[in-house]
Formats: sequence, C-alpha cells, structure tokens
Amino acid sequence: MSGLDSNPFVDPVDVNPFQDASITQATSRASDNAGEFNPFSASEMETHSGKTIPLAAASSQPAILQTSVEQSAQANAASGQANLLRQQEELEKKAAELERKERELRNNSSSSSSAGRTPIAGENNWPPLPSFSPVKPCFYQDFEADIPEEYRRICKRMYYLWMFHSATLFLNVLACLAYFTASPDYGVDFGLSILWFVLFTPMSFVCWYRPVYKAFRSDNSFSFFFFFFVFFFQVAVYIIQTVGIPKWGNSGWISSISMIGSNLPVAVVMMVVAGFFTVNAVLAVILLKMVHSKYRRTGASFSQAQQEFTRGVLTNQTVQTAASSAAASAAQGAFGRSQGS
Repeated sequence: MSGLDSNPFVDPVDVNPFQDASITQATSRASDNAGEFNPFSASEMETHSGKTIPLAAASSQPAILQTSVEQSAQANAASGQANLLRQQEELEKKAAELERKERELRNNSSSSSSAGRTPIAGENNWPPLPSFSPVKPCFYQDFEADIPEEYRRICKRMYYLWMFHSATLFLNVLACLAYFTASPDYGVDFGLSILWFVLFTPMSFVCWYRPVYKAFRSDNSFSFFFFFFVFFFQVAVYIIQTVGIPKWGNSGWISSISMIGSNLPVAVVMMVVAGFFTVNAVLAVILLKMVHSKYRRTGASFSQAQQEFTRGVLTNQTVQTAASSAAASAAQGAFGRSQGS
C-alpha cells in the first residue's frame, strides 16, 4: 500500500541544486561582504581619493584645443624670429652699403687731394692749387653735388666754354706777339692782348660763369638775369674779336688776312686764332639759347629776380654795416650842425 501512496511523478531523489556546499559558501560570503560595504567610510574615501576627477578639470577645454593653441604660439614665435632675422640681414646689407660708399668717398677724396691732404666738403676747391702754394682756392665747385642732373650737362658746357675762352685769349697773346715781331707798328696789339688775357680771364669766370653756376644750383632768378645781361656783352666781344680790328689787340680775320702778303707764317698763326674766336662766338650763341630755354622751364620771372635782389641786399651784412655807418655819420653831422647853430 505504501507503494500505491507514493507519487510516481516525483523524483525519487529530492535534490536541491542550491543546497550545494560550494554555492552556499559563496553566497554566504557575498552577502557578508555586501552587508559590510560602506562607500562613505574613511578607508573607502582614502582608496578612491586619487581617482576622483575634479569638476574644474572635467569642465576644462578639450585636449585638441590646447594643442592648437600651443601650435599657434609656436608658429607666431617662429614667424617673429624670422622677421627679426630678415631685419637683421637688411640692416647688415645697409651697413655694408654705407661702408662701401664711405670707402669710395674716402678713396676719391684721397685721390683728388693734393700732397695727401683730404679736402673738406664745402671747402673752396677751385682753382686746384697745390697745398704749398701761397694762393689758396677762391671758389667751391662740385657739379655732382650742387647741380641737378637736368642742368648738369649745360652747366659743364658753360665751364668748358670758359676754359676754351681762356685758352683762346692766351693763344691771342702769342699770335699778337708774332704780329708784333713782323712789324713794330703792331706793338699796341701785343700790349692790349696781354691786358685782355689778364683782365677777361678772371672777369669772365666771375661775371658770367659763376652766375650761371649759381643759377642752376639754387634756381636763382637774379643770377639768371645777371648772366643774360653780362653774357650778351660777352657775345658782342666775341664778334669783335673774331672780326679783328687792327690796333684793338685781337688776332681776328681782318688782321690775319692783312698779313698774308707780307708774312705768311704769321698770317697762318693769326688765322688759327681767328678761327678760335669764331668758334667761341658760335658756341656762345648756342649755349645762350640753351640756357634761355632751361631758364624758361624753371618758371623764373623778372619780379622774382627783383625780390631776390632786394632780399639779398637787405640781408647782406656788409650792406647793413655800411648803411648803419652812413646813418650814424649823417646823424652826427646833423647833431653837430644843430649845436653850432
């Protein structure tokens, strides 16, 4: 009967898998550990304190942005350093150029100086005389430094004309000497030729070459007008010298032709000098027209020349001294007359 009371659907061996000894031990340990864990205990806080991420660090900029900022700063520093190097190279080039120019100027000065003396800029350098000469240069002349480039060529041509003029006057003395040796009646021509050479050589330099030099140097209207006034008479003198009137001290065409029948060698020498006078006259007319054309481009006028002359006279120290002396003398004379009366 006991066999009939049993449940045929029940496993004869009642086995509980959770009653296994190993599983029961593991679950008991886990429950014990779970019951003892306190996240706010001091030991747990010390354990995890090194791993806590601050809020400021968590909210800081991304790492990729910091890298880009550092790269841009490095790029700026590199570009700044490159600019400094480039500026340093430019300064070194300029310093080398200045040193080269200074060396060239020093070489030019040493080559142009006489007896090893270096001339000072602005010091009188014309006429070029040796240092031991008792007579010193009276004028300063430097075409490259004083005359603008557009006027430099015409100014140099005027200087060459003056040199040719001086050489012609010297040759005229020799021709008149030959004229005098051919006939004692022409001694007056020889004497006058010496006078013209001694007188007209420096006067031509001072009266028409220096004014045109000053006019081109400072664009001075008064110097232009003074040059035109004097040089017009110089052209007339050239024409008279070319003609060669006897007893006037000029070996011109009339005097030279008159000697062909009596003394041919002397006539040839005089004809050469007459040709020189002719060249002087032609060049003077050409250069006068060229200077006048340059003068018209400068915009100078007669009224401006008057103003410059008045300003120069009023500011001249010599004129001021003479005027004050004359005024003082007149005042003393008037005071003496008033006392005497």
